Amino acid sequence: MGSIRVVLAGQPNVGKSMLINSMSGLHNLKVGNFSGVTVEKMEVQFRYRDYDINMVDLPGTYSIEGFSQEEKVSLEYLLNEDYDVIVNVVDSTHIQRNLLLTLELLNLNRRVVIALNMADEARAEGIDIDIRQLERIIGVPIVAVSAKSREGIDELLEKIVEVAESPVRNRSKILYSDAVEEEITQLSELFERRGFQIDDLSPREMAIRLLFEDREFYKRVHEEPIMMELHPRLTSALNHIYTHYSTKDMREVKGDEYRAISYGIKMETVRCSSDRDRGRDTTRRVDDILIHKYFGIPIFLFLMWGLFQLTFKLGALPMDAIDTLFGAFGDGVGSLIEHEGLRSLVVDGIIAGVGAVVMFLPNIIVLYIGIALLETTGYMSRVAFLLDGFFHKFGLHGKSFIPLVTGFGCTVPAYMSARTLKSEKDRLITLFILGFMSCGARLPVYVLFAGAFFGAEEAGNVIFIIYIAGAILGLIMAKVLRIFVFKGEDEPFVMEMPKYRLPSFGLIWHTVYGQAVSYLKKAGTYILMASILIWFASNYPKQPQLESEYRVKIEQTKDEDMRLNLVNELKLKSLESSYLGRVGKATEPFFAPLGFDWRMSVALEAGLTAKEVVVSTLGVLYAVGDEVDEGSSSLIRELRRNIPFASAMAFIVFVMIYLPCLAASMVFVKEAGGYRYLLYLFIFTTTTAWLLSFITYRVLL
Repeated sequence: MGSIRVVLAGQPNVGKSMLINSMSGLHNLKVGNFSGVTVEKMEVQFRYRDYDINMVDLPGTYSIEGFSQEEKVSLEYLLNEDYDVIVNVVDSTHIQRNLLLTLELLNLNRRVVIALNMADEARAEGIDIDIRQLERIIGVPIVAVSAKSREGIDELLEKIVEVAESPVRNRSKILYSDAVEEEITQLSELFERRGFQIDDLSPREMAIRLLFEDREFYKRVHEEPIMMELHPRLTSALNHIYTHYSTKDMREVKGDEYRAISYGIKMETVRCSSDRDRGRDTTRRVDDILIHKYFGIPIFLFLMWGLFQLTFKLGALPMDAIDTLFGAFGDGVGSLIEHEGLRSLVVDGIIAGVGAVVMFLPNIIVLYIGIALLETTGYMSRVAFLLDGFFHKFGLHGKSFIPLVTGFGCTVPAYMSARTLKSEKDRLITLFILGFMSCGARLPVYVLFAGAFFGAEEAGNVIFIIYIAGAILGLIMAKVLRIFVFKGEDEPFVMEMPKYRLPSFGLIWHTVYGQAVSYLKKAGTYILMASILIWFASNYPKQPQLESEYRVKIEQTKDEDMRLNLVNELKLKSLESSYLGRVGKATEPFFAPLGFDWRMSVALEAGLTAKEVVVSTLGVLYAVGDEVDEGSSSLIRELRRNIPFASAMAFIVFVMIYLPCLAASMVFVKEAGGYRYLLYLFIFTTTTAWLLSFITYRVLL
């Protein structure tokens, strides 16, 4: 029994995630980040025959020598990490383009297996690939597979084990142009005459690395005595190659060589029938509608409207059941704990905190199912292309729309999805405005205030206006940031347009499962800690004398309504004397120009931990008891009685803009690159929220 460490490498949209799912069945799935960076990685561990297979899915990349964060991470991992086999996943329907990355991988001095994925789609499109001829040309094992139908999966696993067990690795048989081959031969002969070797590289492989200016290899050779003889020979070789090209940049030369080789391989091994042209015609006809100059954006908005309707309506169905379940669980656990303080901590702090997270999980799941459907069908890339021109007017990149749309569900995964932006400035602008996209956790606040001040008939329209207003404000602030802070030229829009495909249940499950687990781990941890902190701040220090006085009054009062009023009055005074109340009183002058009293101030401050906490905090502070939610008629009545209309509207504006929850803020720190950016975000959002709330209050006063 042994272990085999496998790395999956391939260009975007080649089906790596689905392939790793098919091979492993998602056993022991781990979703995290590469060490020191925010680029996401997925690992799975499973047993095959007598081996423990550990498989790492690298970010999709067009080149391992690129400049994006994903490409740098891939190169660093491929060069320096300890692994046994590279599985290069290639799209069988676009073999020429995919071979460009394959040629780079073949020069890494590693064991390589090529998985020709989507073999079933290639056959359906009339593409016939001569696998054996392709294998002879490239020089490494090749297996035709289909991650969707599991075709060839067992053969691929067998080939991985066979290559890992082999004491000798396969060597590339790729031939370059005559000029390059001539110089490779000359340098190889020099290495052979001098008996020079590094690692297990052949003379030919060493010659290719030097000619293609592999910096790490050049540093190693530079320290060797052979460099005295090698340097003039290498200079002469490069000058000879440059005479055959219109450039003296070896990266451009290598790119031309790779393109010519991949084209030659395709012509030698691939035959296409007329079925493929019909498939392309179908794609073009669908694109003529979905990315139409005039109809494309309305179609997208309609689909997004439908998605959000499903997100909020379907997601709301299990919310009452989950709330009831956690309430019953809390009651059951509370009945077993005699100590009042400990019971309150466990029930009101821990269980209620976890329940607040889990209750909104259905919304997140529905949203991610919808987004995964749009992604797996190939529609998302087209929408990014469609919106790129519009977004560029506001200083954003077309790819920014994906995290912005995700932000309507939860800001935590929205921050994480901003990694797809290669430009650091585009990514930072997107991160800074994501908070303007109202997440699902703010919805209870909007529902509460819309119902209280507009009535049930207009509440839906008001909430829609709030969401649209937040999105428009985010675009405006993106333009401001581009002009005054993140100056520079816009990043050009380059994105592959994948073929339309039927959605894959396996890939959707993989995506939704991974995001749901990530949400529960990251958001749940922070909200749990914050809930405990809020519980402590609102319950301490105790006021025994005050409680004793009111207990006597309550016992002496026979009228039930008066007793309830006394109980609520005691809660209010206890809260005013608590740490939370003291903070609210201390910060009240900051919020007073906006028309907020200390209770509204405390609710906003509590909302920094989790926006769901705003509603329950308002319920407690306005002395209507703990058992309230956004639909509570008693809370609506108390808010309408205690809060002026202008103050309520200013409160909504503030909630719409100010800093996201603690969990999202911590993820923001990781994604942006430091706590200083969180300080900038706090100043940016708080200032904007205060100014716009002040204007709203003064206009409506």
